[in-house]
Amino acid sequence: MTPPRIAIGTCRVLPEPDVDEGLLLEALRERGADPEMVAWDADPPADLTRYDLCILRSTWNYFEDPLRFREWLTAAAETCALWNPLEVALWNLDKCYLTELAKVGIPIIPTFWASQGSPLDLAREVESRGWTEFVIKPTISAGSFATCRFSLKEIAKATAYLEEGLPARDWMVQKYISAVETTGERAIVVIDDEISHSVRKSPRFTGDEELVSLALVPSPSERAFAERVLAEISSPILYGRVDIIPDSDGTLLLAELELLEPSLFLKQYPPALDRFADAILARVDR
Repeated sequence: MTPPRIAIGTCRVLPEPDVDEGLLLEALRERGADPEMVAWDADPPADLTRYDLCILRSTWNYFEDPLRFREWLTAAAETCALWNPLEVALWNLDKCYLTELAKVGIPIIPTFWASQGSPLDLAREVESRGWTEFVIKPTISAGSFATCRFSLKEIAKATAYLEEGLPARDWMVQKYISAVETTGERAIVVIDDEISHSVRKSPRFTGDEELVSLALVPSPSERAFAERVLAEISSPILYGRVDIIPDSDGTLLLAELELLEPSLFLKQYPPALDRFADAILARVDR
């Protein structure tokens, strides 16, 4: 019997190491599969007809050419089974998905949007909301790409930063949530449509390293919040991450819903690695 051939989506040059990569490759090989790292930005493109599945993982430079990445995702889905599914990946590519979740009642970090080429009075927008600190980042980004924190005293510097970036891409401006320095973000990991574990993440801006805790058990309120968010996803998912943070009054807020290429912190919680590998092979059988 031919071993299942599984493409693990990555990029030619990783901006940082993928701690999950080696663990996943080993787990799949132990189960008799034949996984291979395949760069989405390979030139010429990899022949995906050779694979049974393509699992999106460390495609962490997609923001450099989102149009080309969308085209690659579409071609991959037409060639072999793509996970997460194409419609989920495309929806999650741009952080404007947060507006859709907010419309159905999911509390998100207070945000306003700056569209490419459109004028914006940043000082007026920030002051009208009473924010003393805020974060500016592109709506299509990965890691900490171009993500910067500013105070109201730095509004001239922040305005110049945003105006410099607006000709090239869309941006989002968010209230700075001080809990990142105390309780931190909770990254709740989902494997095969079920909550697995969580970690505490430190704040991360351009040039920073990501610091995470050991595996944690989500609290009942965190689990309920994550399940509420997951209920809004249009299709079953193989993996995902719900990043949440408490506001100053304790209200849980959605920071991001990561369905494209999130770290899953498999090293922190080995049972999640087993569940992930088993779920991948189950999709081969389907």
